Amino acid sequence: MLKNYFKILLGALLISGSAMAQGTTAKEKDPIPKNWHLLDQTTTGFPGVSIEKAYAFVQAKNVKAKKITVAVIDSGIDTLHEDLKPILWTNPGEIPGNGIDDDKNGYVDDVHGWNFIGGKDGRNVKVDSYEGARVYHSLKGKWEGKKIDVDSLSAADKKEYKTFLAAKKATAGEVNPAQTAYLNQLLPKMLKADSAMQKEIGKAEYDGNDLKEFSPASAEAKMIKSFILQISKANNSYEISNVQLLDELSGEMRKAESATKEPEPYRQEIVKDNENDINDRYYGNNDIMASTPFHGTHCSGIIAAVRNNGLGMDGVASNVNIMMVRAVPDGDEHDKDIALAIRYAVDNGAKIISMSFGKDFSPEKEWVDDAFKYAESKGVLLVQAAGNAAKNVDSTESFPNDTYADGSGQASNVITVGASGNDKNGGFTASFSNYGKSSVDVFAPGVGIYSTIPGGNTYGNASGTSMACPLVAGVAAFIWQHYPNLTAQQVKTAIEKTTQAPKDSVRIPGTNEKALMSDISKSGGIVNAYEAVKYASTMSAPVTKPKMPKATIKKSKVG
Repeated sequence: MLKNYFKILLGALLISGSAMAQGTTAKEKDPIPKNWHLLDQTTTGFPGVSIEKAYAFVQAKNVKAKKITVAVIDSGIDTLHEDLKPILWTNPGEIPGNGIDDDKNGYVDDVHGWNFIGGKDGRNVKVDSYEGARVYHSLKGKWEGKKIDVDSLSAADKKEYKTFLAAKKATAGEVNPAQTAYLNQLLPKMLKADSAMQKEIGKAEYDGNDLKEFSPASAEAKMIKSFILQISKANNSYEISNVQLLDELSGEMRKAESATKEPEPYRQEIVKDNENDINDRYYGNNDIMASTPFHGTHCSGIIAAVRNNGLGMDGVASNVNIMMVRAVPDGDEHDKDIALAIRYAVDNGAKIISMSFGKDFSPEKEWVDDAFKYAESKGVLLVQAAGNAAKNVDSTESFPNDTYADGSGQASNVITVGASGNDKNGGFTASFSNYGKSSVDVFAPGVGIYSTIPGGNTYGNASGTSMACPLVAGVAAFIWQHYPNLTAQQVKTAIEKTTQAPKDSVRIPGTNEKALMSDISKSGGIVNAYEAVKYASTMSAPVTKPKMPKATIKKSKVG
């Protein structure tokens, strides 16, 4: 899961020991339209994806949209949401609720998708450990505290030892004692304060909007109000809830503890498959909503929330079915689950797969690579988030990625997406976004993106490359449903060839330095649906040689 709410303010909190005032935000000074990410810069001043101009273009050409299925590999989805329920993918071969695998695909009652991090008993994985900690502790017994002659190691052992050292550094070598001590003190106080606020405000989940005008009585409730409002200001979003923040705070605590403590086997205790066997694939359950659907619900709405229905907000593409494949916990995803989630989506008809997750280690990358190759062979486009660590992924590891671990090349069907903003919310590049001239294909709006959130009829903002990724997946769906004869590679080309470059240099995320956007991404610009669909309209579908019919005349016995 790619989050950044708590980290944005953590440095300041450590310095002050309390929530610090952040000053007036851009949102307060000059309101940003909720749909800024869809707007056209030329006509509105906001560098969105120009989706209305794109619709006007296809309407003028009288090009009709065909239905397309987009799979979202994520944390889950609110299947009852007013703006998502009508666009859920429904498995035509499955009879709901009969407990039978009607379509014989190995997954019982997979009506709207599948949950690879659930148990057959109905339980679901909510939190999990981090991959760096899992790798470090799995290799610790073999390499820790031993004199290693690297030159004498086999190629496989050299690779493993290098991975161990990197995992050790990430898990134990970069632990900030002050941060760990602060988290140890903060978490119990926040849990107590949250309990007090829940009683006073009268509900279990609340956000910054609920707290703006609310006057708590107890000191504990006042403390959490201050904390949440300061983080809301820092993130330019008042829809960040107590549940999201406490989940992230708990995750940071788990990460700090992993330096000395072996990770809990959260997933194994519930899923109970053989995680070391990629062929043990028929596990999980059909609960795609589970208990953690915020992230997946928000991403799904960006792609395809029902357009022009007068409710909440509009997704990018109409005439789309969303298939949810749940494989991403609050923590790091497991390679096996991701590999099988991709294969499930491909086998069940998805043409595009949106993947808003990422991590620093991938011990079974070959399994994920094989799934990428499988998707490529079936003509499926993969759109993935670049990550939120403000790092150059040309020179630092980030997974998944499109470069095959066996050195055989790169996948041709992958678009990697960084996050952009606008001059009223931080500039053209998001401060948290990963970047890379060779590794990040495009940038797309990912700051203060308004979309569906769990609750049936609720909406809110979120920021991250997690939001930029489904926005590009939605643009890809829009193009492909109007020009369905194109290949995945052609859709990718149309998107990348037509990005719009800012006139001036942009800030390199995580620094005060500036560069051209072409120096921090392949395409050098921000995705534009209007320019992309115009380009796509000029592309010819690939010519395939017709198969010659088999001869039906039989040879005579005499030849």
